[in-house]
Amino acid sequence: MANILIIGCGAIGTCLAHTLAGQGHSVTGLKRNPPSAESRINYVAADITSSIAVENLAMAVDVVFFIVSADGRTEQNYRDIYQLGLQAMLAKFAKQPWFFVSSTSVYGQSQGEWVDEDSTAQPDEVTSQLIRQAELRVMDLNPHNVIVRFSGIYGPGREHLLRMARQAPSIQQTPPYFTNRIHQQDCVGVLEFLLQQRLAGVALQQCYLAGDDDPAPLWDVVSWLADEMHCAPPTAKPGGHGAVSNKRCANRRLKALGYQFRYSGYKDGYRELIADE
Repeated sequence: MANILIIGCGAIGTCLAHTLAGQGHSVTGLKRNPPSAESRINYVAADITSSIAVENLAMAVDVVFFIVSADGRTEQNYRDIYQLGLQAMLAKFAKQPWFFVSSTSVYGQSQGEWVDEDSTAQPDEVTSQLIRQAELRVMDLNPHNVIVRFSGIYGPGREHLLRMARQAPSIQQTPPYFTNRIHQQDCVGVLEFLLQQRLAGVALQQCYLAGDDDPAPLWDVVSWLADEMHCAPPTAKPGGHGAVSNKRCANRRLKALGYQFRYSGYKDGYRELIADE
């Protein structure tokens, strides 16, 4: 059993904390406003952008998970987390192996190309550039640190595409505009799986791309959702140029390691969400 520190306990971090605690690990969750009572998780209130708060942290830690999201979409929001906060935590826990949750937004490809862990990661958006810089900082610090790039996360509470599909939106149909998804339960599953591999002595690579088996055109996804919910279908709009994030993410490395997706495609996950509604 290991002493696990989870920095950032939102929906994914909290679910991961409960999963690992249920397996017998000692789990500490770092959160600015932790719940008042929790029997299995040792929550610590701390703001990682505060050097004093970070310096005062005192705990036994074997493995670190960094699952922190910026408070907003501004450049400063991202600098606060991926520069100021990350640097403070890396300095505090420099000797422990890390699992750093990143995003497929670090890829700048926009012509529907397939990308994997070896593809060039040179994003155009400044917020994605800051995430990419954070990735490099984490990998350079320790060769045992692992980056996990999640594609678009969906699940309970993350239902943007369902809301879109209900509004008969105008969507590019030709050429196809590809999107990539992962159910939030698989986000937790991937992180749990990688930790299990690490603790079992398996040599991990420094980067894993985590998206399901079915990158698909947004037109196809929204059309299917509208049909499932008995809504009006989307309308086609002229194809755009210079589209952002139009790519297809390959998960071969993760699956070769042995991970099996609970939701292998968007139809599996969204059909369950629609049924729950």
